[in-house]
Amino acid sequence: METQSNQKLGYYSLSMIVIGLVIGLGIFRAASTAANAAISPTIFFGAWIFGGLIAICGALTYAEIGSRYPVTGAYYKIFSEAYHPSVAFAINGIVLVSNAASLGGVALIGSDYLSEVVFNQPPTDAVKALIGIGAIALFYGINLMGLRISSKALNILMFIKIGMILLIISALFFPSTHVIQNEILLLTDGLSWKSILTSFAASLVAVSFTYGGYQQTINFGEEIQTPNKTISKSIFTGILIVIALYLLVNLSYYKVIGFEELKSAKGIAALVAGKLFGPFGKTLFAILLFLAVLAYVDVMLLSNPRVMYAMSKDGMLPAAFSKKYGRREVLTVGLTAFSLISMIVIFYAETFDRILGFVMILDSLGMATSAATLFYFRRKSSNTSSSEIYKIKYYPWMPLLFIITYVFVGLACIYANPSYGVTSLIVFIALVLVYFIIKKVNPKN
Repeated sequence: METQSNQKLGYYSLSMIVIGLVIGLGIFRAASTAANAAISPTIFFGAWIFGGLIAICGALTYAEIGSRYPVTGAYYKIFSEAYHPSVAFAINGIVLVSNAASLGGVALIGSDYLSEVVFNQPPTDAVKALIGIGAIALFYGINLMGLRISSKALNILMFIKIGMILLIISALFFPSTHVIQNEILLLTDGLSWKSILTSFAASLVAVSFTYGGYQQTINFGEEIQTPNKTISKSIFTGILIVIALYLLVNLSYYKVIGFEELKSAKGIAALVAGKLFGPFGKTLFAILLFLAVLAYVDVMLLSNPRVMYAMSKDGMLPAAFSKKYGRREVLTVGLTAFSLISMIVIFYAETFDRILGFVMILDSLGMATSAATLFYFRRKSSNTSSSEIYKIKYYPWMPLLFIITYVFVGLACIYANPSYGVTSLIVFIALVLVYFIIKKVNPKN
């Protein structure tokens, strides 16, 4: 019993895992998009604080779902447990498309930074898109050959991310790098509530993209010591640290680049490095971030086909996705499908901001519907009083706030780009139809 307990996650370990899950590469690009949407610095920083609080609500919600449904791959299995199989299939498909589109967005972040180094003049969006597609194609080939470099890639990715974040924050301690701000931090009397709400919603879209990852806490329900005590403390601590880091990074952007310049700046993290260390620092930072993007691409191309493999084994995807090819047992169908979706999204969208709108509509649907399964699992196990089950405080208000916020984010994306809403609806309907076609062709699947 003691050995088993020692193998479980404690307060410190879970806190570090939460930080690792949430901190992503979006902070090196999405801050510019969030600033562009915000009509004042107060709205900009307010969106980052509110987004962090919503992340706490979401992480705690998923932690309870995971403790009530402790199975491997719980995030995709909860849909088939709580919804009609056709809806579950469609939502799982949308989550995978969203992941692929997110990969495309991150590839374009790397393309932005590399372009700062390679080209004397800013290249066209089409050229940047080709660089992003090339990065995915490169690691598609590497993974297709079965070369497993991804185990080290994740460590490299985390090292570069944390190092760059601390470097950006350090600029706060060098006043000589700061610009003179003409903006007033507080809201002015001239702003209407409609403009404030619209601006806040648009800014929150980019912020929500950056805070993603905490939904993976759903997978730790059975692996945590005294979940009733540990989960809430660990998640609260981990995300509070992330909020603090993100606020300090954005404050550094604000101080070094300036709020108005931040709205349209490219390679914002490299600009801060350039102010600290000159042209060499800017170039080195841009190259390091591109390497971090390559590591992320590799990890995503390794992990997502395995999710498809598990879904295929459970009958949620066609059997072709569970077939392994060659001596190295490569998941060729899943790898090819996921890579193609990412490249197609980049080809048609070309810019990070366009991909962001599409991703967040899909992501909002996945987040809202997955979090809503908590009400199903609560009802199903209403008589359970096990100490191993974590129960979120302030139920149902915290899950409801999380769900309502993501519905709000999704509607904000549709309001800004109605065509993305139509495209997302078409994707959802198409996936439902695919489900019934598969059932008709292979009723046993």
